[in-house]
Amino acid sequence: MTINILFPVLNEHLRLEKGIDKCMAYMRENVKIPYKLTIVDNGSDDDTPDIARRLEKKYEEVEYVRIEERGVGIAFKTGVERTTSDIVGYMDIDLSTDLSYLDKTIKLFEKDNKLQYVNGSRFSKDSQTHGRKWYRKITSAGLILILKTVFHMKATDALCGFTFLRSDVAKKLVKQCSDDKGWFYTVELLLRAERQNMRILDMPIEWVEDYDTTVNVPKTIKNYIIRIVKLKKLFREEKRYARIS
Repeated sequence: MTINILFPVLNEHLRLEKGIDKCMAYMRENVKIPYKLTIVDNGSDDDTPDIARRLEKKYEEVEYVRIEERGVGIAFKTGVERTTSDIVGYMDIDLSTDLSYLDKTIKLFEKDNKLQYVNGSRFSKDSQTHGRKWYRKITSAGLILILKTVFHMKATDALCGFTFLRSDVAKKLVKQCSDDKGWFYTVELLLRAERQNMRILDMPIEWVEDYDTTVNVPKTIKNYIIRIVKLKKLFREEKRYARIS
């Protein structure tokens, strides 16, 4: 078994080197299977590319991929389409999710060959979160409530920033997903997996808020609502087409 960890980055010159160094140290000490760390730069205009290329030279297991379109969604899609590993997924470069969950995830896939999707969750009753800002709690909790109401989502989180799948499953879902380029792309991915009754593990994690991140609450809420309405319409059209076919 092999694993490919994707790190979507945009103007991350302050955190990129620290994140990759820390992750590589953990992987070398704890992970026994072949692995690759892919930095997917989606349109950085600072010195992120220079740092990424330096890291690519420093570590044999690190590769740098540059795309000109911005968005976590397009970065994730690009990484999935390129991967040749058995398992593929992504983490935030700030490593908000404790690195120990990488080894746990690998062991879960090794133990259960029917497991298709591991979805990290900050909101499981067994999760531990630290330093979560009140306004981020509100936007995240609100999104989860809406997703459960509109789509009957079973998962307890949809935007944790820690998602891993078997590559064949990931490639299949990527082909089905819309052209959304942002964060909501990963929400659609999860919802589509649930609609197809894939074997998904909603995994409690230990998660630490990155204090350097900011969020525009009104803009975020507006974007969520727009994306949810579009996806609901898309699912309805797909269902109607499936009946006709």
